Amino acid sequence: MTDSSSSSFFSDFGLLLYLEELNKEELSKFKLHLKNETMGPGHCLIPWAEVKKANREDLANLLNKHYPGEQAWDVALKIFGKMNRKDLCERAKAEISWAAQTMAPEDTRAGEAHGDQEAVLGDGTEYRRQMREKFCLTRDAKRVFREPKDFCHEIAEEGRELLEHLFDVDVNTGKQPRTVVLQGAAGVGKTTLVRKAMLDWAQGNLYQQKFTYIFYLNGREINQWKERSFVQVISKDWPSTEGPIERILSQPNNLLFIIDSFDELNFAFEEPEFALCEDWTQVHPVSFLMSSLLRKVMLPESSLLVTTRLTACEKLKPLLKDQHSVELLGMSEDAREQYVYQFFEDKKWALQVLSLLRNNEMLFSMCKVPLLCWIICTCLEQQMEKGGDVTLTCKTTTALFACYLSSLFTQVDGSCPSLPNQIQLRRLSRLAARGVWTMTYVFYRGNLRKHELTKSDVSVFLDLNILQRDTDYENCYEFIHLHIQEFFAAMFYMLEDDSPEPEDHSSEPFADLKLLLESTNYKDPHLTQMKCFLFGLLNEDQVKQLEETLNCKMSLEIKGQILQEMEILGNSDYFPSQLGCLELFHCLYETQDEAFISQAMRYFQKVVINICGKTHLIVSSFCLKHCRCLQTIKLSVTVVFEKKMFSSSLPAETWRKDAYHCWQDLCSVFHTNEHLRDLNLCHSSLDEFAMKTFYQELRHPNCKLQKLLLRFLSFPDDCQNMAGCLTHSQSLLHLDLKGSSIGDNGVKSLCEALRHPDCKLQNLSLESCDLTTLCCHNISKALIRSQSLIVLNLSTNNLLNDGVELLCEALRHPECRLQRLSLESCGITVAGCEDLSLALISNKRLTHLCLADNVLEDGGVKLMSDVLKHPQCTLQSLVLRRCHFTSVSSEHLSSSLLSNRSLTHLDLGSNWLQDDGVKLLCDVFRHPSCNLQNLELMGCVLTSACCLDLASAILHNTNLRSLDLGNNDLQDDGVKILCEALRHPNCNIQRLGLEYCGLTSLSCQYLSSTLSSNKRLIKINLTQNTLGCEGIMKLCEVLRSPECKLQVLGLCKEAFDEKAQELLKAVGLSNPRLVIKQDCNDHNEEDGSWWQCF
Repeated sequence: MTDSSSSSFFSDFGLLLYLEELNKEELSKFKLHLKNETMGPGHCLIPWAEVKKANREDLANLLNKHYPGEQAWDVALKIFGKMNRKDLCERAKAEISWAAQTMAPEDTRAGEAHGDQEAVLGDGTEYRRQMREKFCLTRDAKRVFREPKDFCHEIAEEGRELLEHLFDVDVNTGKQPRTVVLQGAAGVGKTTLVRKAMLDWAQGNLYQQKFTYIFYLNGREINQWKERSFVQVISKDWPSTEGPIERILSQPNNLLFIIDSFDELNFAFEEPEFALCEDWTQVHPVSFLMSSLLRKVMLPESSLLVTTRLTACEKLKPLLKDQHSVELLGMSEDAREQYVYQFFEDKKWALQVLSLLRNNEMLFSMCKVPLLCWIICTCLEQQMEKGGDVTLTCKTTTALFACYLSSLFTQVDGSCPSLPNQIQLRRLSRLAARGVWTMTYVFYRGNLRKHELTKSDVSVFLDLNILQRDTDYENCYEFIHLHIQEFFAAMFYMLEDDSPEPEDHSSEPFADLKLLLESTNYKDPHLTQMKCFLFGLLNEDQVKQLEETLNCKMSLEIKGQILQEMEILGNSDYFPSQLGCLELFHCLYETQDEAFISQAMRYFQKVVINICGKTHLIVSSFCLKHCRCLQTIKLSVTVVFEKKMFSSSLPAETWRKDAYHCWQDLCSVFHTNEHLRDLNLCHSSLDEFAMKTFYQELRHPNCKLQKLLLRFLSFPDDCQNMAGCLTHSQSLLHLDLKGSSIGDNGVKSLCEALRHPDCKLQNLSLESCDLTTLCCHNISKALIRSQSLIVLNLSTNNLLNDGVELLCEALRHPECRLQRLSLESCGITVAGCEDLSLALISNKRLTHLCLADNVLEDGGVKLMSDVLKHPQCTLQSLVLRRCHFTSVSSEHLSSSLLSNRSLTHLDLGSNWLQDDGVKLLCDVFRHPSCNLQNLELMGCVLTSACCLDLASAILHNTNLRSLDLGNNDLQDDGVKILCEALRHPNCNIQRLGLEYCGLTSLSCQYLSSTLSSNKRLIKINLTQNTLGCEGIMKLCEVLRSPECKLQVLGLCKEAFDEKAQELLKAVGLSNPRLVIKQDCNDHNEEDGSWWQCF
C-alpha cells in the first residue's frame, strides 16, 4: 500500500485519529466487523474479549500489533468501506499517498525529482505514476504478494512467473498470443493478479519490452456506463499532462487492454459483427464497444488480457479469436497446509483439521480459495472451542456453510444489534436465486430495488458480513463469496413467505424447482452448488438449526415435489449416465437422510458410476446402500486405490482405512440388494485388498448376481479368486472378462472351476485376454466336463489353427454342450476350417458360429459351405464378415443354401462379393426352400445393378425379415427399385439397412411412399447419407401419419440444418412410437448381432 516510513507514521498517529472520527455506535459496528475480518492467510484474529473492551487508543494498538505496518490500514479501510464511511476512506488514501511522497528517503526523493525534470510531455511518466498510486492502494496488492517469510510467498512467486510468461511466443506456432484469458473459480485471485500486473508494469518491472501502455477496465465500472466513445472509456485515468490519448491509440501494436471480471458484464454480446464499430472516437453503447474490442473489430492489433470465472467461459469463447487460456488454480496443497498450521495456535487442532480436510476432497479443494480457506478454518475453530463434533461439520458442504452462517448470526455475547426478519431473508434469498440462475454476482441499486431491499435492509446484511460493498464503485454490492450467495439461493425454495401479499414468481425460470432438478453440471455448471445446498437443506436437523439461529420459518414441503421429479427421472430413457448418477449421488449425500435417499432411489433400476476420486467413492457407497430396487450397476473405479493416493503421511493412512471401509460398503450392495442381477465393473484399478473385498461379497450366500462383466481389469492372482466365486455362486450365469490380462494361467484356473459340478456358468467371454494356443487344451477339457456352459467367446486371441484343432476335439465330443462359439480374429485360415467342418458335422448342439475377421478366403468358405450341405449340420447362424473371399464363394454358398434347412442368419459383410456374387445368391434366395431370415451384405462393393435381383429375392422369399445393405454404392436408382418391392404385399422385410449408400433427397421421396403403404417395416437405417432438408421434409410428412408403422429411424439429427432438426423434433413429439437415433445397431438376437453382444 505504501512504504515503511509512511506506514510507521500512521501506525503511531493516523489510525487513532481516524478511530476518533467514529461515534459510539459506529465504533461498536467497527468492532463487530473486525471480529469477522480476515486479511487472508497468515493472520490471527484479535481475541474478541480484548476488542470488546478496548477504547479507541487500545483498539488502534491492537490493530497495529496483529496487523503490522500498512496491513492495519488495509483492515481499517476495508471496514470503513463496509460502514459506508467513504469520506474516511478517501481522506486516508490521500494522506497515505502524501506520506509516501513527503516521508520517503532523501535519495529516493532526489531520484524522483531528477526523473520529473527529465519527463517529457506525453512520455507516459505521469500515467505510470498515477497507476502506481492507484494500484498500490488496492487492498489486495500487498496482502497477497508478501515477503518470502510469508506463507503466500509461494503463491506470489507462481503469480509473478505466470504474469511474466502470459504473452510469451507459442513454441508450436511461433506466434505471440494477442488474446489471453485468465480463468478460475470465484475468489481464486484473478483480479489480484491482473492488478499486480498493472502495478508491476507501472513500476517498470513487467512487460517493458512488450507494451508501451496498459489500460485496466473493470466489469463493475463498465456496467455503470451507458453511451460513450472508446476514447472516453480509457481516458478516465489519463493525465492531461500526457497529451492527446488518440496519439497512443494510433499505435495499437504496443497496447494491452486488461478486461477484469468479464463474468460481471451485464451484456448479451449478441450484436452481429457487421454492426460493430471500428472507430474509437464514435459514441456507442458501451456493450458495443466491449464487443468490438473483444472481437478484434476495434484495435485488432492490440493485445487483450481477460479475466473470467469458469462459468462464463462458454459465453466468452465465441467472442474471441485465437485466444490462449490459462487457469488460475489458487493455493497449492502445500500452501493450504501451511495456512492451516498458521491459522491454529494449537498444533493438535491444526493436525486434526488438516486430517479432516485431507480426507474430504471437496472441502480441501475449496481451500484453494483463500477466503474459503479462512471460512472453513474459522468455522471449525469455533466448533472446537464449543467442544462440538467437527467431523459432522465437515461431513457436507451444507453443514459447514450452515455452521458458518449461524456463527455470523450469533455473537459471542449471545446477542446481535440487528437481525434480519423473515421478509428480509426471503427477499435476499430471492435476489441470490435470481442472481445464480442468471450468473449475476454483482448487484446495483436497481437490482436491490427490484427485490424490495431497502437501504436499511442492506445495512443489516452488511453488518452481518453476508453482503459487502465495493468501496471503489458506488452502490455496488456482492455476497462475501459466491458459495454464500448459492446457500441463500437454495434457501429461497424453502423460506416461507410471510409477507402480507405473498409473492408469485411461478412464471419466472429461477422459481421453477423442476428446471433446477433437471439441470446438469455439464449444461448448467453455475447451478450445481446451489442444487447441492438445496438437497442439504432437506435434512430436518439442519433446518431446525437454521430456523433457531436465523429466527426464520422454513418448509420441507418441497420434499414431495423432489420425489415426484425423481420418479420421472428414474423412468427416463436418457438416464442414467455416468455424470448424471454421480451428480445425483452428490446431491443425495448432502441430505444425510437415509430414509429420503431410499425413497428417491426406489424408482431407479440402473445406475452408471465412474468413480475417479475420494469424494466419488464416499457419496456412491453412501447412496448405493439405500438403492433397494437396483437391478443393474455399471461401475468404473480409478485413482482411488492407486499407490500414489496412499503415501506414508497420517492423513493418507487415515484415508486408506476410510477408502477400504467405503469400498466394503459399496460391495455389500451385492448381497443386501435382493433385486441386483447385473454388475459391470470395467476399466478399473483395484489393489489386492480391494479385490479381496470384492470377491468376499461375491461369494456371500445372499448374492444373487447373474451377470458379471469384469472388462479391462488386472488379475494378479491368475483368476484363482474368481474361479472360487464360480464354484460358490449358485446364481452366476454370465461372466465377461473382455480385455483383462488373463493369460494362459488365468484360463487354467477358470477351466478348473468350469469342470466343477457346482459351477452354474452358462456364458463366458474371454475376448482379447492374451490367450494363445496353449490354453486351448484346458478349454477343450472344460467344454467336455462342464454341465452348464453353452456360450463361449474367444475372439481376438492368438489361438491360430492349432488352437482351433484342440477346441474341435471338444466340439466332436458327445458331452460338449456348447451352442454358441465366437472365434472372430483368432488367426484362423483354411487349415482351421478343415477341423471345424469335421466338428460341425458330428456336433448336434452348436447353432451359432462366428468366424469374422479371419483370412479364410474362398477355400475356407468352400469347406464351410460343404458343411452346410450336410443333413446333420445344425447351424442357425454363420458369420463370415471380413473373411477375405470373393464372388467365387457365392457359388459355393448358393448350392449349400438350397439344401440347408437350419441356417436362418448369414453375415457376408465386408467381403468382395460385388454385383455378380449377389446375383448368384439371389437366385437361391428366390427359391421357396431357402429358409434364410437375416442377411447382411454391408460393404460388399455393390451398386444399383444388383438391386433388381435383390428386389426379386425380397418379393419371392417370404422368410426374409432383415436385410442390411449399408456401405454400398446403391444410390437413388437402387433405392427406387428396392422400394417398389417393399411396397408389394408379399414383402415381409421388417429391418432395412441403407447406411452410407450415397442417397439424396430423391430417395426420401421413394421411401416416403413405401412407408405409407408398408405395414411391416419397423426399422430403417439412413445415417451418413446426404438427404438434405428437402429429404427430411418428405420423410417427416409420412412419419407423422398414423399409417406409418416405423419404430426406429437411423439418422444423425445434428448432421442437418436447424430447420430439419426442428422438423425431426416435431415428429418425435407427434409420433411417440418412433425413436430417431444415430446408432441403430442394437446388437440383439433379432437382427443377427448375437456375436457382437456377448
